[in-house]
Amino acid sequence: MWIEPAAADGPAARWDQLWLQAVEAALASWAELVTIHRSESRESAQVQILRRRPPLQRGRASHGRAELALATNKPGDPPKIEPRVLVSISPGQRPDAIQATALHELGHAFGMWGHSDQPQDAMAGVPGPTPVLQLTARDRATFMWLQQQPGLPGSDSTAAGDQVGCH
Repeated sequence: MWIEPAAADGPAARWDQLWLQAVEAALASWAELVTIHRSESRESAQVQILRRRPPLQRGRASHGRAELALATNKPGDPPKIEPRVLVSISPGQRPDAIQATALHELGHAFGMWGHSDQPQDAMAGVPGPTPVLQLTARDRATFMWLQQQPGLPGSDSTAAGDQVGCH
């Protein structure tokens, strides 16, 4: 995982730090379920988190977006293909809204591409009036269920409470 660094000084530094703190708080929630490895290099990270407003999609604006691509990691026989997820989180929000957006978009980055129909869940398709700042029991159960599905690396040995990894 790579997170866009905050400005060290100048007018943007204060706002960048608030954004970064909110993203780190969301990552702390996911770190209870996923082993997160930090990368110094943006290019080598499977998940890249950027401080930017996502581009319009079908004419609609959003505060966050996760975009999946497949990349060849190392040439070989056969080449190793792995997911790359670009997560855009708009800085133009209150810190609690940034945290809620990051919590939701990181869920997509960690494989939860669907949405919950319950507005109190972090993975809600339509958020409720209060930002969700922690994963709910439903979010956690869905994530663990997804990790146990056949065909996923480690799915045979991943049991509730075990962690999966993300680079």
